Parts: sequence; C-alpha cells; structure tokens
Amino acid sequence: MSPGTAVGVDTSTDLDTLAGFFDRYGAAITAGDVPGIADCFASPAMVVADAYSFAFSSPAAVALSFVGAAPDYAQRRIVASHARFHRVQQVSAALVAVEVEWEYLDAYGRSVPGQRFHYLLRLGRDAVRICTVTPLD
Repeated sequence: MSPGTAVGVDTSTDLDTLAGFFDRYGAAITAGDVPGIADCFASPAMVVADAYSFAFSSPAAVALSFVGAAPDYAQRRIVASHARFHRVQQVSAALVAVEVEWEYLDAYGRSVPGQRFHYLLRLGRDAVRICTVTPLD
C-alpha cells in the first residue's frame, strides 16, 4: 500500500511505518482476524464519537467489540482495504495523529465506499498501536 495523498504531513513522521501498520490493521479487519485487530490497539484505548465514547481496557475487550464486525465485512464481500492518508501530524516523540479514509474492494473487484477516521497512534520501538479512534463520517 502506498500512503496515498497526505495533506499536512509532518516530515518527521515515517509514512512507510504508518502505511505498514494500516496495511496490517486493514488486512486484519477485512479477514475477520479478531486477535490481529486487537493487537493493533494500545491498552487502554478509546473510541470517541459525537454521541458516545467507550474504552477498551484490554486486548480481549477490543476483540469482543470487533467480533460483530467480521460478519458485516463477509456479508458485503469485502476482500481488501486501503488506507488513504489525509492528514498526518507528529504530536510528540511517540504520538502521531492520522486522518484516514478507508477504501474497500469487494469480491467482484468493485470499489466500496469506506469511512473516514481520526486515529491517535503511539509509535513504540517494536509496534504501532491505536490509542484513540474517532469516526469522522
């Protein structure tokens, strides 16, 4: 996956690292790989939306929240995903804010509209993890 168009990119952010992370996260989501999805989140982590917020206190809590998403992707025959970066901002030495638009491909090769999200990521020595997710659509 190429990072796509990244507007407002802070050059100290390694786009290849972010692209690799979102490749792994997107592949886990489209495959219904719940342990793989959970591995992409920090503990604790949060989802913050206009009408609700909730926290994940453990990888098991993340996994439970995504169990229901896997059948939805399968029903829509989503087989691939691509994260297109709109904004990337280095917040601190270890934190990066990324606005992503997800693009999906179904089993027939058709483009399926995705959603936009704002992610706050922690860049560790050996892994990138999601700290917060905010749906933008």
